Amino acid sequence: MSNAPVNKANLGILFILFGVVCISINDMLIKQLSGGYPLHQMVFVRSFIGILFTLVLVQIEGGWRILYTRRPALHAARGLLIVVSNMTFFVALAALPLADATALFFAAPLFITLLSIPILGEKVGPLRLGAVVFGFVGVIVMQRPWAGAESIGTSRLVLLLPLVAALTYALNQLLTRKLGVESKASALAVYIQAMFIVVSAGFFVIAGDGRFAEGVDNASVQFLLRAWVWPAPGIVGCLLYWA
Repeated sequence: MSNAPVNKANLGILFILFGVVCISINDMLIKQLSGGYPLHQMVFVRSFIGILFTLVLVQIEGGWRILYTRRPALHAARGLLIVVSNMTFFVALAALPLADATALFFAAPLFITLLSIPILGEKVGPLRLGAVVFGFVGVIVMQRPWAGAESIGTSRLVLLLPLVAALTYALNQLLTRKLGVESKASALAVYIQAMFIVVSAGFFVIAGDGRFAEGVDNASVQFLLRAWVWPAPGIVGCLLYWA
């Protein structure tokens, strides 16, 4: 049996569109909750719930044996990349409008297009490369390098966070394409959720009591390091997210 990747463009596009809708709702809810709950707590709860559903899919796709991999290092790298991508993007959400952070994150397809050449050996024609160049020009315009810190309303570092998220997300997607040849989708999802759980649990052990957030005014740092909070009843956004 051939291990070559199967190309089903129409089906792939539909799945991508559905995934983007789900991710957009997720981002909106995290933005809504960022003022009162720590990021690592939300990531832990989301991943804990997610891995339970994913383990059911593992049984459907072949059982526990499909979790075995001959490339644990690549899977670990893929997991760390998506953790960094999520963390940097969500931290940016605490200090930036959702529309601005999302628009900057849309540099991810540009990175994917460029990096697919050396990593996957794919061919990218001049028209696509031209579109990528224009896309990066748009990213530079959104960064407003001519403006001072007061006029942009936040620090330059915060504006760079969505781009870091886009780059690490792009690398994650390219590794997903590479590893998806020999690993089931549910197994790939389990590795990701497990990495989220490990990292967020580590944050809880180190900073779960909120001691590193004391006296800090920066919204992004507060979101990253504040203490775990039991969800208050009656908060619609919280109930939707935690469900």
